[in-house]
This record gives sequence, structure tokens and C-alpha cells, in this order.
Amino acid sequence: MAELRIDSRMKVKTLKANFKKAFGATLRVYTTSTCKAKADDDATLGQLMGSAKGGEATFGSNLRVGNFEKKLGEMYGIGVQVANPADTKLSDNDITLAAAGKE
Repeated sequence: MAELRIDSRMKVKTLKANFKKAFGATLRVYTTSTCKAKADDDATLGQLMGSAKGGEATFGSNLRVGNFEKKLGEMYGIGVQVANPADTKLSDNDITLAAAGKE
């Protein structure tokens, strides 16, 4: 089973690359939980998170897309959206991260 480990020191571009490698899907990262502005690839999660608690977390491939997006918002104060591997459409919130990589 694929896993993704995240911590506050990780850069956005590393998070996106590790997500793609672990699950095959594309991760879109935004500066706020409302997903209005895309995050700079060279920013760390710690720089973006404001008053969020941060820390370290590990996510498995059987986690649902909606739960993953919610968790990252709660932990790091950022918005993320999971998209298909070609980054042409967003994944359904009710499928797993592994299934999102096969869309």
C-alpha cells in the first residue's frame, strides 16, 4: 500500500511530486482552504499554514479524496484538490486516493 508522509518543512513542489509518485494522481495546492490562489512551488507548508497546527502526518492510499483534502486543510491551513493523473478534471471526493490515480 502506498503512503505519503508530510511535514511542515516540506516544499509545495516536493509535496506535489511525492503525491504523484505515491498515488499517481495530481495534487493542486492553494494558499488557503478556500482554494482561491495557487501556492508557490518553492514555499514550505510551514510558510503557508498561518495559525494551523502543522506537524507530521502519513496518509495511505485507501483514504478517501474528500477526507484527505479536509485533513490537509485542518492540519496545514492550505487548500488542496486531487485531480486525475492528466490534471484535466477533479477527482470525486468519495473515491480513494489509489482510485484517483487510475482515473
